[in-house]
Amino acid sequence: QVQLVESGGGEVQAGNSLRLSCVASGRTFSDYVVAWFRQAPGKEREYVAAITRTSVATNYADSHTGRFTISRDNFKNAVFLQMDTLKPEDSAIYYCAATKAITHFNRKDEYDFWGQGTQVTVSL
Repeated sequence: QVQLVESGGGEVQAGNSLRLSCVASGRTFSDYVVAWFRQAPGKEREYVAAITRTSVATNYADSHTGRFTISRDNFKNAVFLQMDTLKPEDSAIYYCAATKAITHFNRKDEYDFWGQGTQVTVSL
């Protein structure tokens, strides 16, 4: 088991930045691929980005490339999502998720562990 706790959400104005954190406890964090997903009210949970176990590779949903950056620090058992130039449509609950084995980064059913989420609200 691995427990995930997200933080760093909040309310910001459009154009500003936020850095989300996902801290893990439990098993060896470096064994897990970690991703960020988000879910806006009335919408499906959608993929944002993922990072491999030792940061060799990152992957982004096409719509987030260039504004979002995923990174991790295995010594701190943490994964981060830097979000720049935020837009109102980025408003959602952001979740981190982890899995040991992955085939498709963007498939939420491939992730075994999920955090409770952190709310991001972007206003004009």
